[in-house]
Amino acid sequence: MSAQDTRKHLKRVTAVGAVALAAFSLSPSVASAIPDDGPGGHRDPGATVVGGTKAGQGEFPFMVRLSMGCGGSLLTKDIVLTAAHCVDGSGPDTSITATGGVVDLEDPAAKTAKSTEVVQAPGYDGTGKDWALIKLNKPIDQPTLPIAEDASYNKGEFTIAGWGADQEGGRQQRYLLKAQVPFVDDATCKTAYSNLVADEELCAGKMDTGGVDTCQGDSGGPMFRKDDAGEFVQVGIVSWGDGCARPGKPGVYTEVSTFAKDIQAAAGKLGG
Repeated sequence: MSAQDTRKHLKRVTAVGAVALAAFSLSPSVASAIPDDGPGGHRDPGATVVGGTKAGQGEFPFMVRLSMGCGGSLLTKDIVLTAAHCVDGSGPDTSITATGGVVDLEDPAAKTAKSTEVVQAPGYDGTGKDWALIKLNKPIDQPTLPIAEDASYNKGEFTIAGWGADQEGGRQQRYLLKAQVPFVDDATCKTAYSNLVADEELCAGKMDTGGVDTCQGDSGGPMFRKDDAGEFVQVGIVSWGDGCARPGKPGVYTEVSTFAKDIQAAAGKLGG
């Protein structure tokens, strides 16, 4: 099995057929090793937050749930930042619904918008470069989440949140879950994943005990922390991992600072 095929089977996506928003049972968990089986292996977003607790209404107002079963964050009010493996390439796309403004996906106050265009990271082939942007047909009037422009915040404790499974192989969650995970340095992470793309990926999780992680259905969601001014900044995008919350198997996240200029340039072309 090639490295690309291996990565595909570790992505934290969830089956499209299980993603009817009204039926979600969502909670944050770790990425599980359930294979993608959507078109091209990229439409079955995975992983929720394992070991998490329910987020408070308005606690993370930039969080977005995407109808293909992935998470995302509001880069601008009408552009969602998510994972490349959650989408099927770049170009016009009106198939995705973004839901925001609530922790309960069945809350009638939920704000929704439809996609108009998608930008997948140039050169994405299933290994590294796991970011994408989704342009919406109207703004979701919620606070946005700035992205880290350098590596200064790529350490310490991070917050993860999502509506993904709360255990490996579990169900998607109705309510947004949150958890804290510690930074794992590249050398340690490579003991778990020899194919880690260290310049493009960031690891986080409890190496010794496991128990806290993103999981199926959390793909594309943000990993974030407070900056020096006490404001949230996004440092990672949920990408992949071996199962969810397993000891010795941390979650792997796209290192946002590596791609900050590319993300901002792409957003500018989308009118963000």
